[in-house]
Amino acid sequence: MGSIVLNSNEKIILHIGIDDTDSNEGMCTTYLTHIIIEQLKEHNIYPDDLPRLIRLNPFARYKTRGNGALSFRVTLNSRSQVELVENIVLENVEKYSMFEGVNTNPGVIFYEGEITDEMREYAVNAIYSIYTIGYAENFAKKIGARVHKFKKGRGIIGAIASISIDLSDETFECLAYRTPENIGTKRKLNQDSIYDMNEKTYPETFDNIDIEGNYTAIEPHTPCPVLYGIRGNTPEIVEQAHKMVESYEEIEGYCIFRTNQHTDMHIQEGVNISDMNINSCYKIQCKVTKNPHDIEGGHVFFEVSDDTGILECAAFEPTKTFRNIIRKLRVGDELILYGGLNENKTFNIEKFKLISLAPQYNILNPVCSCGKRMKSAGKNKGYKCPKCGNKTSSEDKIKELIPRDISEGFYEVPTEARRHLSKPIVRMK
Repeated sequence: MGSIVLNSNEKIILHIGIDDTDSNEGMCTTYLTHIIIEQLKEHNIYPDDLPRLIRLNPFARYKTRGNGALSFRVTLNSRSQVELVENIVLENVEKYSMFEGVNTNPGVIFYEGEITDEMREYAVNAIYSIYTIGYAENFAKKIGARVHKFKKGRGIIGAIASISIDLSDETFECLAYRTPENIGTKRKLNQDSIYDMNEKTYPETFDNIDIEGNYTAIEPHTPCPVLYGIRGNTPEIVEQAHKMVESYEEIEGYCIFRTNQHTDMHIQEGVNISDMNINSCYKIQCKVTKNPHDIEGGHVFFEVSDDTGILECAAFEPTKTFRNIIRKLRVGDELILYGGLNENKTFNIEKFKLISLAPQYNILNPVCSCGKRMKSAGKNKGYKCPKCGNKTSSEDKIKELIPRDISEGFYEVPTEARRHLSKPIVRMK
């Protein structure tokens, strides 16, 4: 790129997007972003705002772990600063990416200027649907972004989305990082301090504890550099919560990210069953048309319908006791379901609202005046009491209302089974 002479007051707004650098064996793109930002600070270059952690379509086939892309923005004074920033970013991506991972295909995007409506639309559709690498690369060229692909470069898909997304709803996550020598070893945290933190900051922070499993949920289960992550509604509350957690090992540093986690940004509304696409997520209003039943593997299936079609739904085994709630649904119950349609065209439920309960009845023979349940006297002959012999010519049976062991309202999967994008009930307005 040729050098451009800037006016003395002219500033360059540079957006940096990074994705697909980690693997199941380690690393974390948030940690890589943290390293880059700390190195830039050594050159007196600071992000204009908190870095962003943007989760994309949860059905993406080739995602690494959480399918999250990272971005941040800096305002620079010269082309030499632009070159410095880009060199630091690319050097660290090359140094730290888990290139041995089969699905690790890093991508980096540099974009100058303001975010356009076209870019915002791209970002939303990257969460609703699935793009190809070729489509993302052509889009990057169209908007004038500089593209850097490593291996297949699939990360450019999320990198563009991360710099482009408009966060009308947002949450924040404070991530604390381990020192290199501790990565891969058992994390050493004071569990009591996490429960205490949760008690003092919930519901402004959330998903700190898995109530069902009675364990702390802020610790990852992978050999990545993250010691723990605390999610909440403001940057102030997650930092406050971070200071309450006691660690028995050294913390290398921490970083607060602005995110679309737990916002339901992946959920499309106003769609009928007949219009749903696989690998996309929806909110639909429907009625139960087939009672829940268990299948091998501990999964619970049932069917619903609207005016346009029938949909198979499932609460899979990892949702644990949420399945017990699903088992209580009955034909005629009216629901609002939140979830996604997998490749088998089964709707994976994240949460639901029970709008109304369909009455359920036991159909019984009438009771005699003596108090004994009557028996049929034969076809079209009414009923006869087996105790006193009284007869009735009526063929009418008695409808006895069955109490339902479930109430109208919201129900959700436990913390352990919750998707990154799924909004917990505690955040529902």
